[in-house]
Amino acid sequence: MKSCEALLNTILILLIFLAPPLCMSLVLDTITPNHPIKDGDVLLSGQKTFALGFFSPGKSLNRYVGVWYNKISEKTVVWVANRDNPINDTSGVLAVDSKGRLIIYARYQNSPIWSPNLSVFSEKTSSTFIAKLLDVGNLVLLKQDDSFRQSSVIWQSFDYPTNTYLPFMKFGLNRKTGHDWFITSWKSADDPGTGNCTFRMNITGYPQMVAYKGQVPFWRAGSWTGRSWTGVPRMIGILHGYIFNVSYTNDQDETSIVFGINNDTNLVFARLVIDESGRLSRSAWQDQPKDWVDFWYAPDRCDNYGRCGRNGMCNPSDVSQFDCVCLPGFEPRLRDSWDLRDPSGGCVGKGGARTCADGEGFVKDCNCTAYTSVDDTTDGSGCLSWHGDLVDITTYTNMGQDLYVRVDAVTLVEERQSRYLFDNNKRGNFLEETELDDSISDSDVPLFDLHTIAVATSNFSVDNKLGQGGFGSVYKGMLSNGKEIAVKRLSTCSGQGSAEFRNEVQLVAKLQHKNLVKILDEEKRKSLDWRRRFDIICGIALGMLYLHQDSILRIIHRDLKASNVLLDAAMNPRISDFGLARIFGGDQSEACTNRVVGTYGYMAPEYAMEGLFSIKSDVYSFGVVLLEIISGRKITGYYKENPESNLVGHVWDLWREGRASEVVDSFLDEAFVDEALRCIQIGLLSVQEHAYDRPTMSAVVLMLGNDSDLPSPKQPAFIANRRWAGTGDLSSSEGVNYSINVVTCTMVEAR
Repeated sequence: MKSCEALLNTILILLIFLAPPLCMSLVLDTITPNHPIKDGDVLLSGQKTFALGFFSPGKSLNRYVGVWYNKISEKTVVWVANRDNPINDTSGVLAVDSKGRLIIYARYQNSPIWSPNLSVFSEKTSSTFIAKLLDVGNLVLLKQDDSFRQSSVIWQSFDYPTNTYLPFMKFGLNRKTGHDWFITSWKSADDPGTGNCTFRMNITGYPQMVAYKGQVPFWRAGSWTGRSWTGVPRMIGILHGYIFNVSYTNDQDETSIVFGINNDTNLVFARLVIDESGRLSRSAWQDQPKDWVDFWYAPDRCDNYGRCGRNGMCNPSDVSQFDCVCLPGFEPRLRDSWDLRDPSGGCVGKGGARTCADGEGFVKDCNCTAYTSVDDTTDGSGCLSWHGDLVDITTYTNMGQDLYVRVDAVTLVEERQSRYLFDNNKRGNFLEETELDDSISDSDVPLFDLHTIAVATSNFSVDNKLGQGGFGSVYKGMLSNGKEIAVKRLSTCSGQGSAEFRNEVQLVAKLQHKNLVKILDEEKRKSLDWRRRFDIICGIALGMLYLHQDSILRIIHRDLKASNVLLDAAMNPRISDFGLARIFGGDQSEACTNRVVGTYGYMAPEYAMEGLFSIKSDVYSFGVVLLEIISGRKITGYYKENPESNLVGHVWDLWREGRASEVVDSFLDEAFVDEALRCIQIGLLSVQEHAYDRPTMSAVVLMLGNDSDLPSPKQPAFIANRRWAGTGDLSSSEGVNYSINVVTCTMVEAR
């Protein structure tokens, strides 16, 4: 008996070891009516990129069915099925039942805990249904025909995202069915239940993606420009590179966007998540340091919806300053609160109620509050307009669109003078332009027909020709009312283009100063006594001071020279030729260009050699003109003592030797030599090699107006020696991308 009993026990033990344990986990590639997923089992995608199974988030003991990345070390859940119906034990099962329903049920439950399609099939069917997890993270329910050769998707998790937006997932709205593809935050890190923050497509007006807390918007992506959302300008660089691609649809059937990953980079793990606080972040998994790294997030400083109130605009570029300003034509509604950096009251029009009256505009359209282009990919085709108050406008420094805002007639003139345009991103922004454009209407510039100009110049007679410039010839003319004019005729072979011509016309039309532009020819050199020369020097200085400091527009002339200082009948100087001028912002001190244009001899060294220009480069040009006026010689004159030198070098040599009086024009009365020597010293201070050593034009005006002691000048730069100045060809120098034109080497002859 004992031997039989021992044998029986051995058999039982062997059977126990041979039988699989009841809690053993299974790894499946499909879910079928015969093969459900139990808690502990895992469903893998084809390339094992994603996994599906039961999980407990954070510190919670509740069980949920979810999808997560299978190939990264940090368990990152991207979708949850029963997010609002957790299971409180490990008895859960995910199955496809005989009716083709995908359901979650648990022990002691009389009805399914979760099912996305309970009403799809109410009768038994002979079709076969299976569930699969795709390599993009999409759980799909497939209906197969009897031959198992064809299948169709009858449900997919990508249509019902939770808090994560994955590549290739659709985001937007089906206009026919009303189905909405959007994401909603978890309640907390321990609870994936439906939270309070959502991110979805709003199709009211022009479609845009908006993030909400409850029903209140707190961030929006702006309108679609063809390449990006205007509120996410960095998207152009991020999503249109070698990894990501984007597809946007907006038609009668649906408005949606799909962000994809290029085929050759399909191992990149990327996601967009909205967390319980409402923060949106787009991140990618990095193996080092084995973490999710954000490459975009929102909201940021100016991203909070309506940050600056109605008709206010936020500029995040300077963290030390208040980031809100009112749009042109508007002022703070609550000034005291605004001064205390509370912009919630927003801005109101300076003129009160606004109507479509004569004189206001953008320039022409006054039916809407603001407008911008719709599609940046086709050179700004189409028009997107706003009506009513503008809310949620943000400035972007080096990206975005121009937004044109409707203003009244008074503001229109003021704003055209300061050249404020608007940079709409979601939203809008105004930037000081560096060059004028066609947005100035013809009404700003007096217009004459060709016949009038031809009569005034005797049909562009050679006898009336004043000189030859970069645009073409310049002619003296007289209108029928006796007013003398100068006429520039743009040559078909001009070295400068129509853009520079428009730039000068529009700029001159905006600048009003007694020492700016009324073109008349100069008198002979000997008729200019010291007092007249000194007055000319002071007039030029005041004109340049106006451009640099006193004008609403801050102008860098870039081509100040003797032939661009013209004299009227009373010998008053007029600074002319603004074709190369540039406009600076109110706090801008310098700029750089790779297209150096101007005239050798008058160009500051940092501009000629490095393309760097500023008010100090104009000061250098002024210094050269001053020395020319005092000496009666051109910058390119020949000096036997130093054949390689120019006027600046010649004056400097004599100054160092205490012989500067030899520079003074022999036609001048010796009684004024001391004043002339003082002006020579001011000229040498203005042409010092380093820009920071040169005085400003305001300092120059003060020096000219009193007899206080002057500092000793440092050595000037000799950049315009005879080897260069003799050619006048800016394209021949190495190291700088010069313009090919001879620019404004104007020849002005006395008459």
